[in-house]
Amino acid sequence: MRPLVLAAYAVLYLVWGSTYLAMKVAVTTLPPFIAASLRFAFSGLLLLVMGRLLDKTPLTRRHVLGSAAQGLLLLVFGNAAVMFAMRTVPSGTGALVVATTPLFIALFGGDRRRATWTGIALGLLGVFVLVDPFASERAVPVAGVLLLVAASASWGLGAIVLKVLPVHPSNALAVGLQMVVGALVQTALAVLDGEHLDVAAVTSSSWAALVYLAVFGSLLGFSCYGWLLKVEPASRVATYAYVNPVVAVLLGAWLGHEPLTVRVVVAAAIIVLAVVITLSAGRPRGAQTTAGDKATRAP
Repeated sequence: MRPLVLAAYAVLYLVWGSTYLAMKVAVTTLPPFIAASLRFAFSGLLLLVMGRLLDKTPLTRRHVLGSAAQGLLLLVFGNAAVMFAMRTVPSGTGALVVATTPLFIALFGGDRRRATWTGIALGLLGVFVLVDPFASERAVPVAGVLLLVAASASWGLGAIVLKVLPVHPSNALAVGLQMVVGALVQTALAVLDGEHLDVAAVTSSSWAALVYLAVFGSLLGFSCYGWLLKVEPASRVATYAYVNPVVAVLLGAWLGHEPLTVRVVVAAAIIVLAVVITLSAGRPRGAQTTAGDKATRAP
């Protein structure tokens, strides 16, 4: 199984790291909430069909409500907000801010160890360096960064409540329900925001990016993530959280022609160090594994 394990890690490291640039490309000509809705509607419906074919366990109202709550926290307030922020924030910068999600998981999970608080303090310092509110000329919009921080906090909270919300035992059905609910709410947000899909104005690059997000970022990425959590230690799987921002920054500079400034490099080093410290702290001896130990931000 080792080649499969390595391939799955490659998907988490490279594919999930590339989704930030894909989101940036998608929203250049696609409205953000419509793009997010299309992405998760396709992935969610396909997962629901696959899950029902593989698992005949009855789907109850409690399962639907549990997945709906997760869909709101993870995919609406979390992922769709990131898509919205990508209109004004460079993809590499967005990935760096979202890399603080494990810090929020530790915070909401009640982890009071010194290493955790050190990681949280460093993470905030990294975001501060990235934005630099005292700079005379600011390349990164503060509003976009604050939206990304809020999205990271929402995903962190959603990861913690995973352990108390009732969901269907089939991972495909549970995640599929999350995505479908997320797609429905994102459609409502698109209407409220006055978004309009002008198909003729959407470039082939944006369509290709959206297909990439749906197929590789959602279907393949979530499948590899769920499988790795079954066959590998959760702490090792969580290492994607500090590889993704590095991949995103490099791809943004290479393919997206985003400026790779000294400030971005320093902020990246601080934020990645913060996540490494937090994830390396492990769990208190004798503690049981919870959703907070396993879950970090999934693009």
